[in-house]
Amino acid sequence: MAAEQQVRQYLAYWFQLGKPVLLNGGKESILPCPVIQGDRYSDEFEACWKRLRSPESGDSYLEATSYTINELLSSGWEISPCSRCSMPVPLKAIGVPSLECPCIDLPGWPNTEMPQPRAPISTQSQLQNIRDRLRQASR
Repeated sequence: MAAEQQVRQYLAYWFQLGKPVLLNGGKESILPCPVIQGDRYSDEFEACWKRLRSPESGDSYLEATSYTINELLSSGWEISPCSRCSMPVPLKAIGVPSLECPCIDLPGWPNTEMPQPRAPISTQSQLQNIRDRLRQASR
């Protein structure tokens, strides 16, 4: 089963590449910007997630995919890295895996020349880890 946090991260990564989510069976499109604010997801992303989780959104899915967000939150799916581009993609936990990746319609992707999408990070925590590693190395 794909955990809610994995599905959120999956969406956040693709939002950073400009992929919108389609709501109500494709009648409406939303793309929060920015996705990340410092060490957390942005308010726009959180509002989008809240909207996707509401029943009024109907079937919602990432553009160029055929599985809904609610399906991804069920027990039949896992989120794993794409073998082509390393971006997170949903895979059926049981049965024949889909070869579908949202990167299929992104021209020039994967692009190793540009920064890759990421999850929020705590700068303070990262700096403390670097400090601790430097202290260990100096002993």
